[in-house]
Amino acid sequence: MAFKKDTVMGTMIFTVTLCLLCSFMITGTAELLKERKLAKQRDEIKRFVLIASNVEVAEGQDFRSVFDERVTPKLINLNTGDAEAMATADIMNFDERMAAINPQTATKPKKDTARIRSRAQDVRVFEVRDDQGKLASIVLPVYGKGLWSMIYGYVAVEADLNTIENVVFYEHGETPGIGDFLNDPEWTDKFQGKQLFDDKGKVSFSVVKGGAKAGDIHGVDAVSGATMTGRGVQRAIQFWFGTEGFQVFFDKIRASEAAR
Repeated sequence: MAFKKDTVMGTMIFTVTLCLLCSFMITGTAELLKERKLAKQRDEIKRFVLIASNVEVAEGQDFRSVFDERVTPKLINLNTGDAEAMATADIMNFDERMAAINPQTATKPKKDTARIRSRAQDVRVFEVRDDQGKLASIVLPVYGKGLWSMIYGYVAVEADLNTIENVVFYEHGETPGIGDFLNDPEWTDKFQGKQLFDDKGKVSFSVVKGGAKAGDIHGVDAVSGATMTGRGVQRAIQFWFGTEGFQVFFDKIRASEAAR
């Protein structure tokens, strides 16, 4: 039977066909854009990790290849300190923020000093190795509430699991012009060489109002006029390197090294 487009049936068939075609195109476009978004996010993470760990990328060198050669991503369960068995690609695509708000994958802190409300049970960390393949540092994510917003960053800790290699704060919504110091190397460089823990293993890092005293191995100068933002950074680091953060993970590493 010949197709007659001017009939009611013909119009319906044409409309349904057009709708199906458009839906397929939209679905395909959405998937393509989703992959591009994920690729961009992966690239941003790789850049921040390399900066935090002080890994230099030579001019003309692809930072992605440097990351792949020097960095091993791992998904760590904060309750057990064990690494989850996942492919690297899946680890890099892991949505930490979604995991932190999903009741099935998140936990409410007993002492929410960082004011994050909930934290994911699994967290992505990065082992960074030197040119000889020896562990140089571990880059760990931290975040906490500042004055107006959540402050997100990475802290690279040297192989002694105490000395700060470097820090990067890559996202915040603090007061423009005041909170900008979070991205100022003149301030973040002061973190380098500071120690997270005291001799008894207590988290002792602090952002000191009025300036850290000479020889203070735990303190970083606060910035005048940004007390609450600096306090947010301090609380975030103290929380994430405490009992509800990376402490169990660090204990696992120390026990493993002691057993060798």
